[in-house]
Amino acid sequence: MKIGELAQVAQCTVETVRYYEKEGLLSAPARTAGNFRVYGPAHVERLRLIRNCRALDMSHAEIHSLLALADGPADDCSAVNAVFDQHIAHVDERIRELAQLKLQLVALRERCGSEQAVDACGILQGLAAMELEAKPERHTHLG
Repeated sequence: MKIGELAQVAQCTVETVRYYEKEGLLSAPARTAGNFRVYGPAHVERLRLIRNCRALDMSHAEIHSLLALADGPADDCSAVNAVFDQHIAHVDERIRELAQLKLQLVALRERCGSEQAVDACGILQGLAAMELEAKPERHTHLG
């Protein structure tokens, strides 16, 4: 199948397919005499796996790891579990960061009544004051 057909079957764009090839997540396909890419069922399966990992907010490094592990189908899956355990830890950390962010937003929202003039808005005053405060370190595994 050609690149457009692969993209359609995998429910993504042609640009996404090319990007994943460039990043080394999807192997380069064979080419026709006219230099068109020709994809097979293995490309469809791999592209779906990549897309599903991205839907789970996994980084390219994590996906590379999983793909390398998938290439050894007879191996023990404990390494796959380790990749997922690490990703779960990243998600837990991000949840903590988002909970802290929500607390900051709620505190700012509580500084402003609905009947105030904008120049007396507690939210805007709080945002201006935040520039003077130290920014918390953000933990993320994504680039």
